[in-house]
Amino acid sequence: MTAVSPETAGWQFSGLDVVTLAAGASYQVQTEQDECLVLPLTGGYIVSTSDVSMELAGRRDVFSGPTDFAYLPTETSARIESVNGGRFALPSSRAERHLTVRYGPGASVPVELRGAGRASREVHNLCTPETFDADRLMVVEVLTPGGNWSSYPPHKHDEHTTDERALEEIYYFEIARNGIGYQRVYSSGADREIDVFAEVRTGDVVLIPHGYHGPSMAPPGYDMYYLNVMAGDQREWLFTDDPAHGWIRDTWAAEQVDPRLPFGAQR
Repeated sequence: MTAVSPETAGWQFSGLDVVTLAAGASYQVQTEQDECLVLPLTGGYIVSTSDVSMELAGRRDVFSGPTDFAYLPTETSARIESVNGGRFALPSSRAERHLTVRYGPGASVPVELRGAGRASREVHNLCTPETFDADRLMVVEVLTPGGNWSSYPPHKHDEHTTDERALEEIYYFEIARNGIGYQRVYSSGADREIDVFAEVRTGDVVLIPHGYHGPSMAPPGYDMYYLNVMAGDQREWLFTDDPAHGWIRDTWAAEQVDPRLPFGAQR
């Protein structure tokens, strides 16, 4: 089980649990001061609260297209059950507003093909300010064909102002065929130095408290998936390219999107 909380990460908002559930087993969730999604990675689930029961058909694997999901607000108790078992994620954020329990249909998740050429990737905009109401939580999935780079050009989701606004980000990785990938995180400042270049495998997590990150590199032969969990003081992207590399976006007009995308259409 992967578990990241604001306390273990040393920040204020973002969290993530990844749970493997045996066939016929159940898992109890108490959100307390958090809001979260129940997001199938493999398998299907029944999510039940005191007021509602939601069936999540789920998916075979993370490369099989967007999945349906459930939203659980603060102060909610839920039971998650699976007939055949599987693996699911609980991306979360500390929240102030108490919203309603809701079902998010997979067919309504916007799928974006971003970039071009070797920077082509597929983005599932599950829970963003534009696609699904939440208090602070933002959740997307990014799928990158083997040989391609995503989170590219490098960018950040923070503003170096007096209040130091920043989105706290979690990257959770799954790599096809038990392969490997690579992730870069870096920034500079008087007390904000980060310079990480890490090998990542299925189940690995990279925490990004601030600063530039990218590229996420999928070696040839090894498709890469990552779940991106973000939260901060305000629910907005605060998106800025690294000025040394932003010019790369201008090259995409002359290139085609990788024909291997979208993944779900080929499976």
